[in-house]
Amino acid sequence: MTNALPSLEIDDLLAEASRRAGGRSDFGEPQFMQGLERLVDSLERDAFLTPIGRMIARERILNSAKNRLDYLGDRKRHPEIAREKIVAPIVVVGMPRTGSTILHDLLAQDPDSRAPLTWEVMFPSPPPEPATFETDPRIEACDATFPGVDAQIPAFKAMHPMGARLSQECVTIMADSMVSALFHNQFRVTAYQDWVDTQADFAPVYAFHEQQLQHLQWRVKRDRWVLKTGAHMWGLEHLLARYPDARIVFTHRDPVKTMTSYASLTALVRSLGSQTIDPKEIARDWTARIKRVLEHAIEVRTRPVAARAQFYDMYFQDFVSDQMGEVEKIYRAFGLPLTEEARRRMKLFIADNPKDKHGIHRYSPEEFGVDPAAVRESFGPYMQRFGLEPERG
Repeated sequence: MTNALPSLEIDDLLAEASRRAGGRSDFGEPQFMQGLERLVDSLERDAFLTPIGRMIARERILNSAKNRLDYLGDRKRHPEIAREKIVAPIVVVGMPRTGSTILHDLLAQDPDSRAPLTWEVMFPSPPPEPATFETDPRIEACDATFPGVDAQIPAFKAMHPMGARLSQECVTIMADSMVSALFHNQFRVTAYQDWVDTQADFAPVYAFHEQQLQHLQWRVKRDRWVLKTGAHMWGLEHLLARYPDARIVFTHRDPVKTMTSYASLTALVRSLGSQTIDPKEIARDWTARIKRVLEHAIEVRTRPVAARAQFYDMYFQDFVSDQMGEVEKIYRAFGLPLTEEARRRMKLFIADNPKDKHGIHRYSPEEFGVDPAAVRESFGPYMQRFGLEPERG
């Protein structure tokens, strides 16, 4: 009797996703299949997957594929979803590890704002309902998935809090289009990420992104969306073409801290399913990729496509020093009212989520082969443009 490895065969993945989606089989535009094929090929060739890693990769793919079938199927059943308008979303963009996650969760405390929550992104069908938005059984099902991660990599919570009711970032939503930097963070899929960086078309990614927001918004509406991911740097021009009135919070930090922290996070996440982890390769690889897309996103800000958007540049050190003060500046910059109820909820969130609540994330440039002087020289024009100083400690 043999123990077969979890299958990553395309036909098997598609058939199982269809089965889980109740027989639905329309995956929509063709780039989804292109991305899936490139991802699977890179998982097989590049990722050094353990049997557990293959199982994790298979479930990650199946979840995204099933979600895509469900979004498209629900849209056919309820064509009125397509009439939803996504107006002037607030979008947090910037390098990873710049305070964007806590900022996103903080902005989501405003009862007039709507963030994609982890449970509804994990289980989007049927579309969420107002009456059960706080009690939906999918919340408990989502929370039930986290103890396993916590047991396997207990340090993860110190780096990135988890919870069904916490805001989820768009890099996860974009995985349902099979064009997302999420996969190369979780698995070493260099060839796939090369395709994302240089060949993937982000126009259909953002077309589907809008459909996903319409789906979630259909019955649970607020005044505005608050969205977040550094992955928007890859296709910022397409985001702005889709949401020309977007209000962009661009987060900034010393790139030495950013690159080292992100390499540490990536190494930790990959350790759950990969036989081989090379921290120095991770840092080299992601530093080059993020430098390119950061420069791309900054250049996009000068294009006509950005003419109607509003931008606010937020500095990590300012945010750490005074979280509520930075939120107030963001609201003023975008001409938004900060109600007393929003302020009260935000202050409660800050009090309930102090720094290092889940432990201390310790890392050093030396562990990852990061040469601070070389990184700061490479990112010199960026640091000069935004007046960034080397971060101490």
